[in-house]
Amino acid sequence: MTESAELNGAGGAAETAPDAPATGAAPEPAPVAPNAPFSAVAVIGLGLIGASLAGALAAKMSGVRVFGVDTDAATCAAATERGWCEAASGPDDPAFRAFIENDCELVVIATPVAAVDDYLARLRDWGYTGVVTDTISTKGHILAAATELLPAPARYVPGHPMAGSEQSGIAGARADLFEGANWILCPDESTVPEDFQHLHELVTGLDARVVSLRREEHDAAVAVVSHVPHMVASSLMQLASAHADDTGSIMRLAAGGFKDTTRIAAGSPKLWCGIAFDNACALKSGLDEMASILGSFAAALEAGDRETFTRLLAEAADARRALPAAWVPSTEKLLEVRIPMVNRTGVVAEVCTIASSVGCNIQSIDIDHISEGNAVLSLILTDEGDIGQLSMQLINAGFSVSFSPLMPKEYAHVE
Repeated sequence: MTESAELNGAGGAAETAPDAPATGAAPEPAPVAPNAPFSAVAVIGLGLIGASLAGALAAKMSGVRVFGVDTDAATCAAATERGWCEAASGPDDPAFRAFIENDCELVVIATPVAAVDDYLARLRDWGYTGVVTDTISTKGHILAAATELLPAPARYVPGHPMAGSEQSGIAGARADLFEGANWILCPDESTVPEDFQHLHELVTGLDARVVSLRREEHDAAVAVVSHVPHMVASSLMQLASAHADDTGSIMRLAAGGFKDTTRIAAGSPKLWCGIAFDNACALKSGLDEMASILGSFAAALEAGDRETFTRLLAEAADARRALPAAWVPSTEKLLEVRIPMVNRTGVVAEVCTIASSVGCNIQSIDIDHISEGNAVLSLILTDEGDIGQLSMQLINAGFSVSFSPLMPKEYAHVE
């Protein structure tokens, strides 16, 4: 069970800590790694997720210039002392504006939702037209704000790394936090294909797996797999606490299973309240459904219906066993999928969403521009997912598709 990516993010404009001065500027940036899709990245919000992202970039894409932004001076100092940011400052420091106006190729917003409008307005006022993504766990507000405020809204690609911890802030940040994690990207028909390609390269370069999801489906999906589970974990702790006597005997009985199930209940109440109300409709629907499921167990008990009770348990057990194991893709069985992009917009978003829906993992994306207006989308897939379903769905969607097996040595040239 993963925390939502927004959880424990610092750097919101609504925070009360004073702006931090720019710190830790490096004398000369190192050469950018050949596989780095962006040479200069601004990470806004150096909480658990933002700081971990800065650390991952420093560890895996040496030479990428990372500028950190946070309202807490100590957090900025920690990020530069760890070598995760070339420099870091508060949002009102002129160094932040200078980086955006002169160097920045990618902005990553890793703040609470309440801070989003302020930072998007700054990007608007500073004329930033580069790529923007985020790590926020709900998309309703930021999608509307980005459309309204950004000078180039088509270059905003919503993102959400499904990784986290019950720990908060930069103190809990780790450079390896995203390894093996799913990282949601939500392109649409207006997304610039090369922008999605570069973000895909960035995420996979951090050893995470890209899952493409339609924007309108995101909030409902994360409500089920992240937000409702957090409320259930909190409810279990409420139940245990209500029955704990002064000696704490119940709490002493809480063994590994209970602790694992309720671990995320230790997350920041303030931030989780914000997440809940930002996704209130989907969360309310999920909680109502959860209450109905619990009611089915209660009704079976009251009726003495062992058959129904056993069936409910069996259905849950089967579903749990069917969950995919930890992601370890094989690079011994690779498949190249080539799809013409002639006279059709939104190909990258549509194809990648279909691939994710049938469980296929895209290792890399390449766009081969044959002539003006004509290109071929090339995807390298690992050995996961249902290739038959992928082929059928792509053909049914009107695409012309060709599949070619690749050996690892053949794949080397497309990295």
